[in-house]
Amino acid sequence: MHRRRFLRRVGAAGIGTGSTVALAGCTGVGGEPDYDVGMVASAYRPAELTVSVGDTVVWENTSARAHTVTATAGGIPDEAEFFASGGFDDYAAAEAAWQSDFGGRLESGDRFEHTFTVPGAHEYVCIPHREGGMYGTVLVEE
Repeated sequence: MHRRRFLRRVGAAGIGTGSTVALAGCTGVGGEPDYDVGMVASAYRPAELTVSVGDTVVWENTSARAHTVTATAGGIPDEAEFFASGGFDDYAAAEAAWQSDFGGRLESGDRFEHTFTVPGAHEYVCIPHREGGMYGTVLVEE
């Protein structure tokens, strides 16, 4: 089952009388989950997310600043597919594209998604805001 579909069902069913379920970063307008990780001025929210092998994570730029989602060099498992907004093959290409013409940028409201097929920690960064500490991690479990 897709994680967002599961969260939507759990949120609709509730946990019990008087209980509240908080799904930080996952609930859009009207209670429908529409992204997993939001981007604020200089941070990913949440900064760490745990998913299962085969899950697709959706990032949405929820700020007015341009951002990227770029796997860090050496920050993903060896067998994992490199991921980056802009579709680059590696970190060096993503960084060069950002430096030359803001390649890979996500403007306010833009989305990027990636399906994780290899378990482990997958670290990523916003290239223009890495000096400010805009890093995130997707922990993929079997």
